Amino acid sequence: MSAQPTTGGTVQSENTIRDNWGMLLGGGIILAILGFLAILFPFVPGITIALLLGALLVVGGVVHVAHAFSARGWKGFLWQVLLGLVYLAAGLLLMANPIVTLASVTILLVAYFLVEGVVEIFMGFRLRPESNWGWVIASGVVSLLLAGLLWVNWPSSAAWAVGLLLGVALLSSGISMILVAWGGRRAARAGTPTSAAG
Repeated sequence: MSAQPTTGGTVQSENTIRDNWGMLLGGGIILAILGFLAILFPFVPGITIALLLGALLVVGGVVHVAHAFSARGWKGFLWQVLLGLVYLAAGLLLMANPIVTLASVTILLVAYFLVEGVVEIFMGFRLRPESNWGWVIASGVVSLLLAGLLWVNWPSSAAWAVGLLLGVALLSSGISMILVAWGGRRAARAGTPTSAAG
């Protein structure tokens, strides 16, 4: 079925993917490679995230202090300086000991997966008359298993959990981009006149 040039966003989106599949494919391959490397060496991206978080807090602290001194007449001057110093101290502590940051982030991940798992299982049972409701429950069970796995192995899981999960996310995003790009490539090939094919 050939798409007519309508004002709808779907046709325009399909044409964009068909016309630019190469760039999408390249981006997907890069993301997939980065995800694969993060899965192989999960400690590196975990430490990088911890250091980046600390650096962002330091920058935020500098901005708060600079803003406070640029508006000294402001009533909140002292509170702004104190807030900036708290940001700076927290950022420097995180950068000085990124392992502690990873341990804290891992606890947050345990809580996130626990809540997500319970909510998804509850939703799955609520959707019971609908088709494929079991997949929602299965996803919730997987989340609960992940929470249990991280908790049982904590604090040693802090060394690999953040990097591994980031790697899985990057890999899955990369693979999905590659598959979408491959579909765009097929559409572009199908739309190419045979006389232009070489």
